[in-house]
Amino acid sequence: MKNASVAAQLEAVVAPTKTTIRPQITTPNGDEILSESEARFRWLADAAPVLIWGSGVDKLYTYFNRPWLEFTGRALDLELGEGWAEGVHPEDLRQCLNTYTQSFDRREKFRVEYRLRRYDGEYRWILDIGVPRFDQDDSFVGYMGIAVDVTDRKLVEETLRGSEARYLELAEQSRSTHWEVDPQGLFIYVSNVSQATWGYPPEEIIGQMHFYDLHPEEGRDAFKAANFAIMEQKQRFQDVVHAVKRKDGRLAWGSVNGIPVLNADGTLRCYRGSCTDITERKLAEEALSSVSRKLIEAHEQERTRIGRELHDDIVQRLAMLVVQLDRIQQHIPDPASEFGRQIGDLRGQASEITNDVQSLSHELHSSKHEYLGIVGATRNFCREFGERQKVEVDFQSHDIPDTLPTDLFLPLFRVLQEALSNASKHSGVRSFEVKLLGSPEDIQLTVRDRGAGFDPEAATKCTGLGLTSMKERLRLVGGELSIRSQREHGTTIHARVPLGRDAIQSV
Repeated sequence: MKNASVAAQLEAVVAPTKTTIRPQITTPNGDEILSESEARFRWLADAAPVLIWGSGVDKLYTYFNRPWLEFTGRALDLELGEGWAEGVHPEDLRQCLNTYTQSFDRREKFRVEYRLRRYDGEYRWILDIGVPRFDQDDSFVGYMGIAVDVTDRKLVEETLRGSEARYLELAEQSRSTHWEVDPQGLFIYVSNVSQATWGYPPEEIIGQMHFYDLHPEEGRDAFKAANFAIMEQKQRFQDVVHAVKRKDGRLAWGSVNGIPVLNADGTLRCYRGSCTDITERKLAEEALSSVSRKLIEAHEQERTRIGRELHDDIVQRLAMLVVQLDRIQQHIPDPASEFGRQIGDLRGQASEITNDVQSLSHELHSSKHEYLGIVGATRNFCREFGERQKVEVDFQSHDIPDTLPTDLFLPLFRVLQEALSNASKHSGVRSFEVKLLGSPEDIQLTVRDRGAGFDPEAATKCTGLGLTSMKERLRLVGGELSIRSQREHGTTIHARVPLGRDAIQSV
């Protein structure tokens, strides 16, 4: 590539729009000036990093500089006239001579590439540039030319062409649509699979459409801006899922991968990548999400029913039992007798069961957030949990909105219940931290203990539904769950739900 750059620079020097090379002889002692100019030219030509030659009006070569002779390894008298042609590769000789002869007859500049035998017998690719010369009277006096070794460039080009051919062959055989877009996002190549993926044949896309034209109109500007931001940074992207509006108007989904292709100077040449049609998978995921949402809704409805049944029926009946036992105890002649103590014990047990069932009913269905708010309901639960389990729960909250939709509150509340329950059973400690933090974008819940810890990866493989249920609940509202735990260093469970309604999946 370096040689090609040298050739371009020299061509610009020796080949202006109208090339005229004349000796500058303006004084009576012209022969002396001509001799001096000739010597200076030969000295410069011999010092140049390129091959230089000259020819006369008879088309025969009359001059070669030292680098040319060193390259071919031949003496000057062997190269002069038509001798230089003996070093040209036989397959290239006819084209080389035809180009030279036709340009010579028309007195035009020419460029030709041919293989020239080097001193070691190896043929090297040469870029040869020739320009006509004229004297001060505009009389044609022959040609002057330069030549550079461009073998390395040719090898790179051949390698690239081979790679490009293999890439195109694989692209056309792939089930994914392969594409290229220029820095402005205009398609410059798509494989034939585009007909099946997007509904458009390649001829309707290449040079006609930009990548963002395939995106549905709703959200197109944001999609375009996000992609151009990536392209400006020359970043690669992987498994980016986006909507595609097919030619027939139907909505499809694609998983896109792309890498930047840069020019030698580091500027962006194009982006190249693939798009895999994942519409069936996306529809299956949406169907599964719909089923999951309905199962969770049914689960919540059943919890609500059981919770209300416990609170409105079982708790009330147990409370009546406690009252009746209390009355019986009051009418016993000797409360200190064995019978009196038994009645007192039964009354105490019934009272504890009543409190436990009432707490269970609140866990199954708590409507306290409706009148206490998420902060009040969470604080109340932490207090009740601590009293019931005889543990300490340190609760903190910051910047939480006064009201929160039930579909956002319940996932966080269920994560809190599951996390505290697991921590109380398995951590081996009696002190826990709960933080509820808000921002304009989301609400985050953190439950932390400094106990025994566990292996999160192993926990995900167990058959329990607690962790799976927490993740699924959060996923359905666009949230996420993370678990950090280490043996003997405690566990941190972090849940996040976005406040933007557009982040919530629809059924």
